[in-house]
Amino acid sequence: MSDLSRRAFLAGTGLALVAKIAWAAPKAGVVAPAFTATDTSGKAVSLGDQRGKIVVLEWTNHDCPYVRKHYDTGNMQALQKEATGQGVVWLTIISSAPGTQGYVNPREADELTATRKAVPTAVLLDPTGVVGKMYGATNTPHMYVIDKAGTLMYAGAIDDRPTTRRGDVQGAHNYVRDALQAVAAGQPVKTPVTRAYGCTVKYA
Repeated sequence: MSDLSRRAFLAGTGLALVAKIAWAAPKAGVVAPAFTATDTSGKAVSLGDQRGKIVVLEWTNHDCPYVRKHYDTGNMQALQKEATGQGVVWLTIISSAPGTQGYVNPREADELTATRKAVPTAVLLDPTGVVGKMYGATNTPHMYVIDKAGTLMYAGAIDDRPTTRRGDVQGAHNYVRDALQAVAAGQPVKTPVTRAYGCTVKYA
């Protein structure tokens, strides 16, 4: 699909992407970009320190209706619990800039985690957007799966239902779950890249 056709498709669906970020996104099968970000407790969390573990990166914005769909139904929390229960490191990342939709301070982020009963390994704050742009994260939610060797194995949507309807969670094909199962079994991910859907990441 040409850039022009891709942009026309996105405009028609209302899922606008930030082109200058999207085209620079790392491809599945390459080494995941190294980064260090600060979690809500002020601790520096490095991707390199997770070597030897499967890692999920989840870009989020609590005010985005697409994100709310997955949290209000408990879908995201269930996937987090399932993954972390198997030793997966789940890093939820907030790249909303100060003054934009989805921006939160550490206390507010912790309150969201508690009230939504979310169970990520850590919530990382990326208000400058450095990590988000490094990964070409364009939407919330935007999901990535990294294997134990640090290779990016999946990038894209959480599932195949790009809507805000809560009822669409049931019966949706969950790409992240499939990717995690394949990586854990040492098998190739059947669908390594999909088009992320949701609200645009609110970069500065």
